Amino acid sequence: MKNLKKYILPVLLLLAGSAIAQQTPAPQQDGAITIVGATAHIGNGEVIENSLIVFQNGKLTTVTDANSTNQQYPGTIIDAKGKHVYPGFISPNSTLGLVEIDAVVQSDDEDELGELLPHVRSLIAYNAESQVVESMRPNGVLVGQITPRGGRISGTSSIVHFDAWNWEDAVLKEDDGLHINWPNSVRRGRWWAGEDPGIKPNDDYSKNLQELSSFFVNAKAYLAGPQEKANLPFQAMEEVFNGNKRIYIHANSEKELIDMLAFKKEHELKNVVLVGGYDSYKIADQIKAANIPVLVGRVHETPQMEDQDYDLPYKLASLLNEQGILVGLETSGGMERMNSRNLPFYAGTVTGYGVSKEEALKMITSNTAKILGIDDSLGSLETGKDATLFISDGDALDMRTNKISHAFIQGREISLESHQTELAKRYTKKYGQQEKK
Repeated sequence: MKNLKKYILPVLLLLAGSAIAQQTPAPQQDGAITIVGATAHIGNGEVIENSLIVFQNGKLTTVTDANSTNQQYPGTIIDAKGKHVYPGFISPNSTLGLVEIDAVVQSDDEDELGELLPHVRSLIAYNAESQVVESMRPNGVLVGQITPRGGRISGTSSIVHFDAWNWEDAVLKEDDGLHINWPNSVRRGRWWAGEDPGIKPNDDYSKNLQELSSFFVNAKAYLAGPQEKANLPFQAMEEVFNGNKRIYIHANSEKELIDMLAFKKEHELKNVVLVGGYDSYKIADQIKAANIPVLVGRVHETPQMEDQDYDLPYKLASLLNEQGILVGLETSGGMERMNSRNLPFYAGTVTGYGVSKEEALKMITSNTAKILGIDDSLGSLETGKDATLFISDGDALDMRTNKISHAFIQGREISLESHQTELAKRYTKKYGQQEKK
C-alpha cells in the first residue's frame, strides 16, 4: 500500500499537468491560403477595403485590392467579407514566458543575482509552453520581446513568436538588445526610519551613474586589450559597442532623460531606445535630435505626480508622435504579463487622445518592428514578409469587437484555445444547464 501511494501522487500531478498543457504548436503551412473580402489594415497606415491576401510557405505573396485583379484564388480560401485583417501585434519589453506564477519561486526566472549582467540571456529561460503566453493569442498578440528584469544592467532580450515547442523553435531574433535600468534621481522617504515619506533627491544617484559609466569605460578598455583573462560581462559588451545590439535604456524623469542623452554622447552609443520615458515630452526636441525612438510605458495608468494632467499617460504617445518621434507601446508594470494581452486596447485608448486609428495601430505593429529591428519580416502586411496575421470580426483595437476567428504565425494556422477559453466554455455550459432547469 505504501508503494502504491508513493506513485499515485506523481501520476495525478502528471495527469493534471496534461489536462492544462499548452495547445500543440501548429504544423508547417501546407499549400497556399487566400483571404478575400476583408478590410486589410496593412500596419503602415494604409487600409484596403476589399482586400486579397495570399500567403504560401509562411510568406505573404499577394496583398492587393481584390477589385483591381483577376487573379485566381489559390489554395484554401477564407471568405472574410465584413471582417478585418491585421498584422500580428508585437509586445516589447515583456517578461512573458519568464514567470508563470509569481508566488512560485521555481517558475520565476526574470531576474538574476547581481547588478551588471550584460552576459545574461533571457532567451534560454523562455518557457514556450507557458499558459500565460498562450493566452495572448486570442487578442492578436503573436510576437514578443522577452526581457529580463533587475539590476543596473539586466541582460539581453530576444524576440520570439508565440507558437513553439521550445525557445529554439520560438526565436525570431536572438539577443536583440541590452537593457539598462537607469538609476533613479529621486526616492521616497523611509517613514519607518523617521524620514518624511515624500519624494526627495536620491543621494546615491551620482554614485550610481559613475558606477555605470565606469563599467562602460572598463569594458571598452578590456575589449581593446589582449583579453588574456576571460571576462564574460565585458565580452558581452562588444556587440553593444559596435552597434549590432540595441541599447534599451529604461528611464522616466526629466533629469534622468537629460543625463541619459549625455551618457549616450559621452560613450558614443549607437541604436539607443528609450523605454518608459514618462517625462520625455518635456525634452522631445532633444530626443528627436538624438534619433532615439520611444517605447511608451503603460497607457492605462494614473499620473505619477499630483500636479500632472490626469490624462498624461493616455496622451503621451500622441505628444511624442506629434514631434516626429518614432513611438511604440509597451505594457510593463504590475501584472505586466497579463497586461500584454491588453496591448491592442492601449492602442485603442490613444486614439481618443490625438492619434488616428491607423497611426495607433502602427504603434503596436510596424513602429515597434522598426524599433526592435525586425521590420524586414514583421509589422506590416507586405509581400515578402512573414505571414503572421489574424482576422477579427471587428475593430481589433476595441475590446468589444476584437473577436478573432483565424490567426497565423509564419503561415501556420494556430489554435486560439487556451486554458482560459476552456474554463469559460466549461462554466458557461455548467451554468447554462442550471438556468435551463
